[in-house]
Amino acid sequence: MGGTSTILSHMRVLIDGVPVEPSEATISVFDLGLQRGDGVFEVARAYGGRLFDLEGHLARLRRSAAQSRLETPPLEAIAEWMQAVAADGGDCFVRCVVTRGGILNDIDAPARCIVAWEPLPEYGAHLRLLPIPAPWHSGGEPWDLMGAKTISYAPNMSTHRHAAEAGFDDALLVSQDGFVLEGPTFTVGWFAGEVFETPSLDLGILASITRAEALKAAADIGVATDEGRFPIDRILAADEAVAMSTLKEILPITAIGDVSLASGPLSARLAAAFSARVEAALQ
Repeated sequence: MGGTSTILSHMRVLIDGVPVEPSEATISVFDLGLQRGDGVFEVARAYGGRLFDLEGHLARLRRSAAQSRLETPPLEAIAEWMQAVAADGGDCFVRCVVTRGGILNDIDAPARCIVAWEPLPEYGAHLRLLPIPAPWHSGGEPWDLMGAKTISYAPNMSTHRHAAEAGFDDALLVSQDGFVLEGPTFTVGWFAGEVFETPSLDLGILASITRAEALKAAADIGVATDEGRFPIDRILAADEAVAMSTLKEILPITAIGDVSLASGPLSARLAAAFSARVEAALQ
């Protein structure tokens, strides 16, 4: 039993492909990932030790790295590392972070690739969101890192804390011109009649793996979809709304500010169709 525990402990964290004890997993304090938040990352979900849509996550990692002008290890190697820790983690999520490295004070801090599995967080049955303006978000104005998944998440985490302090589960980010964007760590969609609507990627929101799969799941159950630029009044008037992410999957939204929404049959059907697609992909 002790041998098995040791193996699991070693496979929980890999740095540059090398297993390390979680308590000893470190990178240089001079790494620009720490100093400047300069790096990219991905989070994939494992079901019974098997990663869902690893190919999609790696493709997005490649795009984010290219936008950041950051060289990553070969994606084939990263795939092997992520699959290895997922196999040991079972039902978990696997985080891959590629740092910038750099040289500060004449100390060389090479770029690092960190792969680790973590237990799945527990969520409630629904979310209550507080709308918060996001002036740092491009809202569709093109720039170098538009849509990239970088580790510079401080503004997003700040809105999460702001919402929690106000008694909500999380935030709903809104552009300066009043369009619905996304959550701090998730995308959103809603049902307007029989149509499933979601903000379009040209707003600069993250190209969520779960969002893409949810749009396919909507088609599976015969629900039309529409991607566009929607004012916040659109989601406030929705019949039902959901949050979508690797960890949350499809989770109903039951309040946005002081407006209550139903957790109804369309959200349940979409969640079931999404789960069916995941199950089929892992066969």
